[in-house]
Amino acid sequence: MKEKNQKQNLEKKGEEVKICSDKNCPFHGELSARGRVFKGIIKKIFDKRGVIELEGVIYYPKYERFAKTKTRLHAHIPECLRNDLIVGDRVEVSECRPLSKIIHFVVMEKIK
Repeated sequence: MKEKNQKQNLEKKGEEVKICSDKNCPFHGELSARGRVFKGIIKKIFDKRGVIELEGVIYYPKYERFAKTKTRLHAHIPECLRNDLIVGDRVEVSECRPLSKIIHFVVMEKIK
């Protein structure tokens, strides 16, 4: 009932309505996103998931030097965001319950 009222209100304003049927969507489904939040770049996109690369810097005290590090995360892409994302976009991912063997994160929004 609540979604129906929201849809009617948006139609009155003339805005396009995006409601997905993905049960693993943090906005329209049952998935709760909690825990750590990261910002990274999409390197690959598969059917329902993407590979997000995070860049960081680590300091080695013994050598008094910094080194760049890369971490790759597999994140679920909700149905409502799939058409908006392309390789190279900067996104925000959040931790969620394990969705499969390698997917433990979900894409929350497109930053750039």
